[in-house]
Amino acid sequence: MNSLKRIALFASAMTVLASLAACGDKAQELAGQPRQDAAPYTGTGVQVFTTSDWKTGDKNSWAQQLKTRAQYGQNDHSRSN
Repeated sequence: MNSLKRIALFASAMTVLASLAACGDKAQELAGQPRQDAAPYTGTGVQVFTTSDWKTGDKNSWAQQLKTRAQYGQNDHSRSN
């Protein structure tokens, strides 16, 4: 009976330790990544990522560029014909 109590005590101690291990997790944040506070149509400020059809900060030209890209650049059905 004494060994059964030891096994139960050991099992409960391991359960408590396993439960408390999750409390020590650190916050997982994207260090060094830019914050996404700005609207997407404001751009990144890097000329390489912009096309000639889109003007930085213009919401209407941003929406038109997305429509054009979705229709012609990323539509496999129109590209295969």
